[in-house]
Amino acid sequence: MLSYNEIVGGKFIELDGAPFEVLDSHVFRKQQRKPVNQTKLRNLITGKVAEHSFHVSDKAEEANIESRPVKFLYQNRGEWWFCDPEDPSKRFTLPEEQIGKQSRFIKTNSVIETIVYAEKIIGVRLPVKIELKVKEAAPAVKGNTVQGGTKEVTLETGATMMVPMFINEGDTLRINTETGEYVERVEKK
Repeated sequence: MLSYNEIVGGKFIELDGAPFEVLDSHVFRKQQRKPVNQTKLRNLITGKVAEHSFHVSDKAEEANIESRPVKFLYQNRGEWWFCDPEDPSKRFTLPEEQIGKQSRFIKTNSVIETIVYAEKIIGVRLPVKIELKVKEAAPAVKGNTVQGGTKEVTLETGATMMVPMFINEGDTLRINTETGEYVERVEKK
């Protein structure tokens, strides 16, 4: 059991029978009252984010969350197929809603982590930064800085994103999977 001030960002707790990830927490006092821990929680099953206040007398149970590596095979008609990295015959599928917005950065045959709660896979977790190759990029036009000096490129996974004008086809980029934004160019073609 976690007391109210131990519920901090990065912890997994169980609240009303559902697993939550603590995104943010802030312990404060309002005038002469007792301290309160104002938290922002994300439901790991539905993905909804909500605020919740924990008072001094409140306690929360730590959720039993595990992570297991899986290998991404392919995507077909909204189904994402994975297998055990050690045994390719153990295949299973996950719906697109369970993977989330990060799905556009998953490469074929890459190993990623799954979030497991009560022996059931409830989501996937990609590394914060991932490297992908640029498949298509329009050439930079001199003096074309009206759009802020950025252009749209297509990555090897099919995702499109805005990058600086100096990025060319064949370059390898580092991308932040949480924000979906360009970080830096790793390798120039």
